[in-house]
Amino acid sequence: MKAFLGAGLLFAATLALTGCDNSPTASAQNSVLSGKTMGTVWRVTVAGVPAARLPQLQEAISRQLSHDDQELSTWKADSALSRFNQYQGTAPWPVSEGMADIVTMALRIGKKTDGAMDITVGPLVNLWGFGPVAAPEHTPDPQAIDSAKALTGLQHLKVIQTSQGQALQKDLPGLYVDLSTMGEGYATDHLARLMESEGVTNYLVSVGGALLSRGQSAGGRPWRVAIQQPTDQEDVAQAVVDLQEHGISTSGDYRNYYELDGKRISHIIDPATGRPIEHKLASATVIATTAMEADGWDTGLMVLGTEKAKALAIKQHLAVFLIIREGNKFVTWSSPLFKSFLVSQDH
Repeated sequence: MKAFLGAGLLFAATLALTGCDNSPTASAQNSVLSGKTMGTVWRVTVAGVPAARLPQLQEAISRQLSHDDQELSTWKADSALSRFNQYQGTAPWPVSEGMADIVTMALRIGKKTDGAMDITVGPLVNLWGFGPVAAPEHTPDPQAIDSAKALTGLQHLKVIQTSQGQALQKDLPGLYVDLSTMGEGYATDHLARLMESEGVTNYLVSVGGALLSRGQSAGGRPWRVAIQQPTDQEDVAQAVVDLQEHGISTSGDYRNYYELDGKRISHIIDPATGRPIEHKLASATVIATTAMEADGWDTGLMVLGTEKAKALAIKQHLAVFLIIREGNKFVTWSSPLFKSFLVSQDH
């Protein structure tokens, strides 16, 4: 889920997201900062910030994102999360308040999706070649899948409060937690807090495909985001929404994949089967109060597939937009709550 800035549009690729304001005056006043983090792209668009402040703002953003990456990365052996994964005991493991928050949210969403969103699916992610381990040369055999599945399960992980502070505890020593499904939203929310602490009140921030807005873009217009059609082409909008100071995230099966034994292998793993998803749901977009919450729900809905995702969106009163493959075309579905954010839609 990567973010790209076009003329008047901010596209975040597994969605396609866009912050819209095309007036000449607005273009002169919006400022864009960007860079790379967590294997993806971050972007901060601000309105009304003097140019002289931008270098200092860029430096503060880089520091914040480096801190988040050092906390959540499974690619860095010395990250806080990697150290917990390497720990083979079952005693409480002290973590930061931020780490406790993201795991708590993940466990809550995991329960509501009947385990479809599972942050302990790391062994399966690695088995299929989407983690720090290289992609396999052949499709993993059933025994390898079953062995990896035996090391997973949300019931083996909990967040507890100790006399020293927050801690994670696992009752399965080999449990491996992968927070990449929510890391972009987590970092996006932190960028929003950073903007507020810096006195910036009009901004659109994103890490990968997770975005969050506050205030208005230059010219006094709302921040708007375009949801991308799920193809390999960039900047093809399927719908446009007014974020109304919310977070938004999209999960899709069409950007992060590879070919193996003649089949397309999606990076989204179904914890129930231990295999990549193969259904017709191409992307799920969620709007929520925070980017982290949206980032958690979109993955769970993608795992569930079209009909279960629709039912859960209605049951949980979620703002959800689904794009489904039907033959060589796409059809869309919006939950009742999502329609309140919808500005326009292409059919």
